[in-house]
Amino acid sequence: MDEKMGTFINDFGALVRLAQAAVDPVEGGDELLQTLADHLGAPSRNLSVVVEEVPAHRLVDLDILLESIADRDPGARLVGIGGGEQRNHLSLSDMVQYGHMHAAFPLAPPDYTNQPVGPDEQRQSVALGLRLFRYGGAPIAVLQREAKPNFGRQFATLEVLAAEPGDTASFLAEVRRRMEHESVFKGQVISLQISEFGPGMGGVTFIRRPELDRSEIILPGGVLDRVEDHTLGIGRQGPALKAHGQHLKRGLLLYGPPGTGKTHTVRYLLGQSPGTTAVLLSGGALARITEAAKLARALAPSIVVLEDCDLIAEDRSFGHGPQPLLFEVLDAMDGLDNDSDVAFVLTTNRVDMLERALAQRPGRVDLAVEIPRPTEHERLGLLRLYSRNLAFSAPALEAAAALTDGTTASLAKELVRRAVVAAALAGELPADAHLAAAAQQLMDDSSTLTRSLLGSGAGTGSQDFPGR
Repeated sequence: MDEKMGTFINDFGALVRLAQAAVDPVEGGDELLQTLADHLGAPSRNLSVVVEEVPAHRLVDLDILLESIADRDPGARLVGIGGGEQRNHLSLSDMVQYGHMHAAFPLAPPDYTNQPVGPDEQRQSVALGLRLFRYGGAPIAVLQREAKPNFGRQFATLEVLAAEPGDTASFLAEVRRRMEHESVFKGQVISLQISEFGPGMGGVTFIRRPELDRSEIILPGGVLDRVEDHTLGIGRQGPALKAHGQHLKRGLLLYGPPGTGKTHTVRYLLGQSPGTTAVLLSGGALARITEAAKLARALAPSIVVLEDCDLIAEDRSFGHGPQPLLFEVLDAMDGLDNDSDVAFVLTTNRVDMLERALAQRPGRVDLAVEIPRPTEHERLGLLRLYSRNLAFSAPALEAAAALTDGTTASLAKELVRRAVVAAALAGELPADAHLAAAAQQLMDDSSTLTRSLLGSGAGTGSQDFPGR
């Protein structure tokens, strides 16, 4: 949201408040003020409202936390505030200050919004509701709101009223402390997105944790062991490493041509780490790296995945000045405590474009692993994997593997699919002839562009990694 729009919303809100001050009294309009006065034991307009902002995507965490605190008091109440759209333009402070000037704020049922708490679960969270309860024996009132960028609110908010400032301070201290480590995201695989209102307003998508068997990962000998040991093994040996003064935070870079299996390898790692919080960033969502690192630190053990990191981490010598987002990546990786059990996993198709500071400095990326185009033996393994439910003969698979020199795992998968499609179009069961024809078609000169899109190349080599 730009500055002009923010100014307009603020001015419009002031206009609404002035208009409300002039309206005729409405039956029940003083109900909010009377309820607050009865609960707090003092006129609310004589008390200070303290506002606490919470990132929009943490509303469900906030809702769960506030409910648990309020439930300590058997007499706790949750009510809503009426008054139509004016509720969205006015703060709780405005309501208590203008309420005595004939503004209409009767009590009403709370507003709710559905919020995901897992891949297949949702929770009705309070979007606008007033919680009245006793905290440590003292009465306190908390107005809970969701973010509403169309009304100028970029964050979810708590607006707290108490007769004694110390009670407000104690309450908010507990909220901040518990919000640091209590979250529905803990132990989940989540993807951060951006919204039209900016990165800070982006949502969170829960992703089902992948389930991949080790046999489904076809890589050169020893590569998967190195990747798994570095990403997951270090965390598993955390107590021993910390006892010897060694840090747990680490960075892994997977590099190689498109379609060779970098993302597939990441999915395997996620599947092998149940209970680990995984935060995935790709495309424009890479702008949320600072937020992702903060979540990962609070909800460790964690993995932060940055796909196609060359989009934001180009070597500065290739550009026209500083790259702010690159600095955020570096700061996020450097800012973690040494004992933070957080692994950064970066993937790139263009290792030559990466900033050397990111690729070479230990503590940022301390292991770089090439995922190359598969050899003939590995292509045969891929074809067997993707055709395991089909009746292709061993000689046919071997012939297809030999023919598809210089191609990638993506092309092997597409080759099997094309053979099945060709058989279906002919009204036949998939057979060796369909596989051979599909392989020949993909490798034909007329399919050069198709092979390029699927990640094949003229040779099997790839660029040398310039760092460790």
